[in-house]
Amino acid sequence: MNAPVDVSFFARAAKPLTSYRPYWAKRFGTAPFLPMSRAEMDKLGWDSCDIILVTGDAYVDHPSFGMAVIGRTLEAQGFRVGIIAQPDWQSAEPFKVLGKPNLFWGVTAGNMDSMINRYTADRKIRSDDAYTPGDIGGKRPDRAAIVYSQRCREAYKDVPIILGGIEGSLRRIAHYDYWSDKVRRSIVVDAKCDLLLYGNAERALVEVAHRIAAREPVEQITDVRGTAFVRRPDDETGKGWFEIDSTSVDEPGRVEAHVNPYMTTSEQAAAQGSTCSKDDAPDSVAASAGEISVSGQKDPKSAEPNPAIQPMLFVANPELKAKLKVPPRDKSVIRLPSYEQVKSDPVLYAHANRVLHLETNPGNARALVQAHGEGVTARDVWINPPPIPLTTAEMDYVFDLTYARGPHPSYADENGSHDGATKIPAWEMIRFSINIMRGCFGGCTFCSITEHEGRIIQSRSEDSIIQEIEDIRDKVKGFTGTISDLGGPTANMYRLGCKSPEIEAACRKPSCVYPGICSNLGTNHDPLIKIYRRGRALKGIKKILIGSGLRYDLAVKSPEYVKELVQHHVGGYLKIAPEHTEQGPLTKMMKPGIGSYDKFKQMFEKFSEEAGKKQFLIPYFIAAHPGTSDEDMMNLAIWLKKNGFRADQVQTFYPSPMATATAMYHSNKNPLRKITRDSEAVDIVRGDKRRRLHKAFLRYHDPNNWPLLREALKAMGRADLIGNGKHHLIPTFQPLTDGGYQSARRKNSTPVGQKAEAAKALPSKPMKAGQPQKGRLLTQHTGLPPRVTGSAKPAAPKFSKKAR
Repeated sequence: MNAPVDVSFFARAAKPLTSYRPYWAKRFGTAPFLPMSRAEMDKLGWDSCDIILVTGDAYVDHPSFGMAVIGRTLEAQGFRVGIIAQPDWQSAEPFKVLGKPNLFWGVTAGNMDSMINRYTADRKIRSDDAYTPGDIGGKRPDRAAIVYSQRCREAYKDVPIILGGIEGSLRRIAHYDYWSDKVRRSIVVDAKCDLLLYGNAERALVEVAHRIAAREPVEQITDVRGTAFVRRPDDETGKGWFEIDSTSVDEPGRVEAHVNPYMTTSEQAAAQGSTCSKDDAPDSVAASAGEISVSGQKDPKSAEPNPAIQPMLFVANPELKAKLKVPPRDKSVIRLPSYEQVKSDPVLYAHANRVLHLETNPGNARALVQAHGEGVTARDVWINPPPIPLTTAEMDYVFDLTYARGPHPSYADENGSHDGATKIPAWEMIRFSINIMRGCFGGCTFCSITEHEGRIIQSRSEDSIIQEIEDIRDKVKGFTGTISDLGGPTANMYRLGCKSPEIEAACRKPSCVYPGICSNLGTNHDPLIKIYRRGRALKGIKKILIGSGLRYDLAVKSPEYVKELVQHHVGGYLKIAPEHTEQGPLTKMMKPGIGSYDKFKQMFEKFSEEAGKKQFLIPYFIAAHPGTSDEDMMNLAIWLKKNGFRADQVQTFYPSPMATATAMYHSNKNPLRKITRDSEAVDIVRGDKRRRLHKAFLRYHDPNNWPLLREALKAMGRADLIGNGKHHLIPTFQPLTDGGYQSARRKNSTPVGQKAEAAKALPSKPMKAGQPQKGRLLTQHTGLPPRVTGSAKPAAPKFSKKAR
């Protein structure tokens, strides 16, 4: 093969991952699986672990699972790494199973935030957990990162705790917590960890591990990018920084005093130093305005310039010229409003959130500091600038490590298999998929990918990706020739980025594609097309599907890519996410208009017809997003009916920590613009009834929703949409229903009463694999017919050429 090509665009000013001297324990070699028991440690010849990782997920040794990536990366640096997966958190004893770690604990809640994993958007407890053997819920505690950290401290008090993962990453400053409906402290304070690593942390973690191994006290490691920690105000290590008030970065506006309702208008005016009477206006105001004639023009005599009045000239003081220097960015720290301030003032919370997002570009971000507590309990949470993105060579290094690509043997059933009762759904989903890149520059306000992985795309080399395809073909049990996905956070951002390193380093925009695609953004899809063609040409590869969500406004810039995708890499349906049709919510989501969807749909249908295939687009929509009015949802429902879509299940807005849309939800302000006391207010969908209404509009065809919709449409003055014609949204009649809901996903169904018995009695008609029913809109979480993933033969026959 050709040598790997560095496609990271620009040089990165950071120490390469491969440049560290290996730790002495490198001599033990590579473990088939990172040990989870003393017996496995003994088999490897270890007397102890240097680092022990605690995770809320089952241990799957695959590059799509964070703990496997971190563990194998540390192992490649020479450290002996053990894993404690989903421990019983009721006591500290399960945390002692591998003994005392020599260097530090590594703690994470898992691939998902533990609260999002446990609760639905309506705060109902989920019955399943895709990251647990057998899909069983309840195997991790709420706020797992905090609980695990506390138990690690209890087990071995003097061992440093390094916290990471998406749960810690999205809670690095004071944040709104949807589940308790209040602002919580930074997780660094609550978990009492020594160091928090946020984002994709390979670079920071490798540096921290080697420094701790060199016996450097963890409290002195305060200069690593991508880390957060607690520092006392009187700490000497915090001296020498230029502190900037965040209000100078984005002025939140003056605080308006509360008006006394018992004061008269004249008294209120007098309190502000003015008057409410026109007769009391000073005569000097009229005099200074000059004489006005009846015709409305100034008196010509008064218009003559006064020779005594000279323009003011500003002259630079040479004595101060040398002193007026901008402080260096690497020694500047922005002080955000304190936890106590943002907790009591939603406007300041929105301001702090906006400043945080302005300081996310590794090329120009400054450190942030936020005070927690007052008096003797006062301490500052310091957040260093984001980590430098990995180069392509470093991405290849991480993804080419010796992963077993399967669950730990301890999860196997009595037959030694992971496909039965102990199957891990999250692993099954990505079993034959390949991650080709990281990051996302879309900037969707409801999504946390940008806050966690950053906007700069980090891509693997073509050869590394092809090698992984060959490894799956040759080594993974059960592979039948189909790669289920070749993507990442977004399917088609591979090797896309800014055209200029100077512009990239200076940019502070939250999105590269909103409100339109930036002129400095490269949109060439040729490298991705080349990988697709090379991959499917490999011997033994029958099909490569694209399962990641597609950014269709980028795709339409490359018709050749759309043609390649549609004709060769769509397994019957393709996921895209317009999210809404109306400009109100779309502007708050930072998503393109529905016109971009229509343009892509035309190309999709054209190329599908040329290939002789009958394929479907699967659009996602969000209900109850900030900025969405009832009229917006009504118009979306009309659009769905007009286009023949029936949503099987809908996705309701879920306020995740630190997301921009969550700041809107909490503060009723729009952090995408300058925050002031009287700045733009955002319509927030609160309360169960209104959230149910917005969901009901998306499922307008469900008879259980018709009474609620009739009531709402009449209140909105749109009773004309109620009728029995094709142009009406809902009918006038009401069939006998029991409130049950039958979903294509069994666990999401809620049959009650007679409907439950009827559901058991009626035989279910099997659906063909990969074939959505015509007119049914299937969303990300439910209803998708069984996809051909290569793990086993489909139950129903595949599409025939004639059918396509």
